[in-house]
Amino acid sequence: MERKIFWITFTVLGLVADFVLPIWWALASSIPLVFVSWWVAYRSGWFE
Repeated sequence: MERKIFWITFTVLGLVADFVLPIWWALASSIPLVFVSWWVAYRSGWFE
């Protein structure tokens, strides 16, 4: 379940970044988005 939440969160945040930010900022923001998605899915405890 956590893996599914991780990929859904990463995809949604990545699409938002692609539409809101210029292309180079969107590409650079993918690294922090991985950490945010990981925290939401695995560490926050929201989906236990």
